[in-house]
Parts: sequence; C-alpha cells; structure tokens
Amino acid sequence: MRVHIGGDHAAYDLKCALVPFLQGKGYDVIDHGPEYFDAEDDYPVAVLRAAEAVSGDIGAFGIVLGGSGNGEQMAANKVKGIRAALAYNVEMATLARTHNNAQILSLGARMNTQAEAEAMVEAFLTTKFSGDERHARRLAMVERYERDGQLPPIPASEG
Repeated sequence: MRVHIGGDHAAYDLKCALVPFLQGKGYDVIDHGPEYFDAEDDYPVAVLRAAEAVSGDIGAFGIVLGGSGNGEQMAANKVKGIRAALAYNVEMATLARTHNNAQILSLGARMNTQAEAEAMVEAFLTTKFSGDERHARRLAMVERYERDGQLPPIPASEG
C-alpha cells in the first residue's frame, strides 16, 4: 500500500520519524516534503501535493502533518474527492476510516508524542471502512454536494 506524506516545519521531526516507521511496516512511502527544516515554510506546499497524489492514486492513503493538524486537514480537504480527518487519538483515527472512509489522516505534532502518532497512523491504515448503509448514504450526500452543489433533502417531520 502506498502512503503519501507531507507537512511543515512544526511537524518536520515527526515526518522524519514516520517515514522509516511506515517503511518498516512495509508501506511504499512517498515523501512530499519538506526535505529540510525551514521555520518559515508553508504547510500548503507539501500538504496539497500529498493530497493531490492521494486523489490520483487509487487505494493510496495520506498522512499530513503540522503543529495542530487543523490547517493541514483544511488544505487537504480542498482537493476534490479527498476526505481528510484530524485525529488526536486512536479512536478518532479509527472512526475516520470506519465511519467516514477517510483517505488522509491529519496529525498535530504539537498535540501528540511520536508513539501516539505512530499508533494513530497504524490504526488508520489498518482499519477498513465499515460499508454500513448509513455511513455510505452520508458519504454519498457529501460527494453529491461536492460534485453538483446539491444539498441533501430535509427529512419530513413525523409530528
């Protein structure tokens, strides 16, 4: 399985640790940067490249990293067809896959230890989408909105 990874200066050390961690687990890792520490770099540079790569690489996943993971998640979600989820614990990383079929995990290097990040990445990459009808229905609503701008219908009241 291919994993695209990218981030910024705030997560540079974590990215550098996650690449060999993932390779050691047998993943084909594509590092979208940064290639060196630059305290003034901008997260969209590497994050958008990683998200674009995931969108064009069927079956691939992505990990985007920053100080909090917030901006990185927002940037990745601007790429058409991408569902990026921010997680601060293993349960959130697992639910991102089980319920939301996310392709990209966003992590904040200032929010978690390296060991916690590794556990979240492993949980994310090894968890399958449940395929439950309710989750598939909800994802279809989001995809339809992304494609056509069509809002989901408001359910009729039962009262």
